[in-house]
Amino acid sequence: MSALSVTGLSVRRGGKSILSELSFNAPSAAVTGLIGPNGAGKSTLLMALLGLIPATGEVRFNNKDLPNMPRRDRAGLAAYVEQAANTEERLTARDVVALGRIPHESVFQSGPSAEDDVVIEAALVETGMTAFSDRRFDTLSGGEQQRIHVARALAQQPRLLLLDEPTSHLDIRAQLQLLALLRRRATRGATLLIALHDLNLAARCCDHLVVLQNGRLAAAGAPEKVLTPELLLATYGVHARLLPDPISGRSSIVYDNAATDPYDPD
Repeated sequence: MSALSVTGLSVRRGGKSILSELSFNAPSAAVTGLIGPNGAGKSTLLMALLGLIPATGEVRFNNKDLPNMPRRDRAGLAAYVEQAANTEERLTARDVVALGRIPHESVFQSGPSAEDDVVIEAALVETGMTAFSDRRFDTLSGGEQQRIHVARALAQQPRLLLLDEPTSHLDIRAQLQLLALLRRRATRGATLLIALHDLNLAARCCDHLVVLQNGRLAAAGAPEKVLTPELLLATYGVHARLLPDPISGRSSIVYDNAATDPYDPD
C-alpha cells in the first residue's frame, strides 16, 4: 500500500499551468526519486504536496488529507528540506536543528527539553555536523548549511520526508553519505520523496522514480523500467545507453552526446 497518494494535482500561476493532473504513488518505507529537466515542476510539486502553494486535486498520506491538515499537525508528520533556505537571525547550527522540535513541544514549553536535546544531538551526529553545532549558521558553507537543514528535518522525526535537491551543494562523498542516511530512514519505515538532478544517483539510490516533463507525469515506476534510452531522449533530449553497474547491480547511464542538437545561443 502506498503511503503517499497523489490524484489529479494541478497548479496554476498567473493563468499559466505549472502542474497538470498529476497522479502517482510514493511507496512507504522506500526512497522515491523525483526527476525531470529544469522547469519540469519538481519544486512546485513538493510545495504543493504540503499545501504551501494553492493547488487542486488530492494529496493523502496514510489516508490523511495532507495539505489541509492543521499546520502544526502536518509539521509533526512531514518535513521539507528546500533547495536553499537562509535566515538573517543570528542562530547557531544547533539552534537551526532545534527548530525541528517545535511541532513536538508543548504549548507551555520555553525551550528544548532533555528529550529534545537527545534528538537534536542524534540528528547532528547522523549528518556529521556535531563539530559545527556552535558555529553561526550564516558562516557555514552551502554544503554545511544543507546538511544542517537535513538535520533539522530529521529532528522533526517525520514519517514523510520531502527533499528538494539535497545533494546540490555537496561533494560526491557527502552526496553518497547523505543518500545512505536517507536510505536508512526508509528502512525504518519513513516515506521519502527526493528531487534529484543526477540521474545516476537516482538510478543507484532510489527504489521508485517519478518523472516530470513540462508539469506533466512522463513516467513512474522502478528505475530499471523508467530509465530507458527512449524516455531519456523524449524527456531530456539526450542520447544515452544503460550499462550494468557491477557495484550496485543496477544500470548506469552513459551519455552519447550532451544534447540532441548543438546549443544555439540565438
